[in-house]
Amino acid sequence: MTWREFEDALARRRDAGRPVESWWRDDDAGAVLPPLKQLIELSKKKKIPVALAVVPEAAEPELFRLLHPGVSVIQHGTDHRNRAAPGEKKTEYPAGEAIEAALARISDGFGRLRTFAGARFVPVLAPPWNRVRKDLLKKLPAIGLRGVSAYGARASAEPAPNLRQVNTHVDIVAWRERKQFVGESAALAQAMKSMAGEEPVGWLTHHAVHDAAAWEFLERLFTVRDIRWVSAAEAFSYTAPAHG
Repeated sequence: MTWREFEDALARRRDAGRPVESWWRDDDAGAVLPPLKQLIELSKKKKIPVALAVVPEAAEPELFRLLHPGVSVIQHGTDHRNRAAPGEKKTEYPAGEAIEAALARISDGFGRLRTFAGARFVPVLAPPWNRVRKDLLKKLPAIGLRGVSAYGARASAEPAPNLRQVNTHVDIVAWRERKQFVGESAALAQAMKSMAGEEPVGWLTHHAVHDAAAWEFLERLFTVRDIRWVSAAEAFSYTAPAHG
């Protein structure tokens, strides 16, 4: 897949009255390091809204002072600790953990982010490793969460009452290949495939592990015409509650 092919496909969608919407989620925000500053500055320079998935226990106060109007904050677990049992895939929410313990941890992280991020906070949980127990989903609205975001095509737009799911679909990092850029062709092909779905195309980044090629790809992506970039609040189709 080339840029020309990708842009031609976008133009065809535009001409057919079905313009492509996208949203951008960046995971593992917390410590204020140069890559995070670079990502926030890129969003500001290109005027592309970004949803920072922030790990509450890792978040430094300086992070929230860096945010510009195009940055939203969503919840990335609470401590991003892998609690998986032997043989279980990485997760902060293992099957063997009491559901009350998991909910208490999520609620604690929710409170921290709501306090520190204020109006920038969009009450959405992006679970670490994109995995969350199904029995937790119906409990999240009682905490105050209104959305959940994982990876891949969603099974349902509303996996539990009063909870909307909007996923990411294009991960630009090849995790099994020394955490390097997945490659221009592969990333664009993933985007093309997900354009056929009902969700906005979700672009997933991890600022802390980006190599030069990943940054160059994003710079190029954000110059493409015929993509309408939406904020997290718009992607999840509700108005965030006022911060009190």
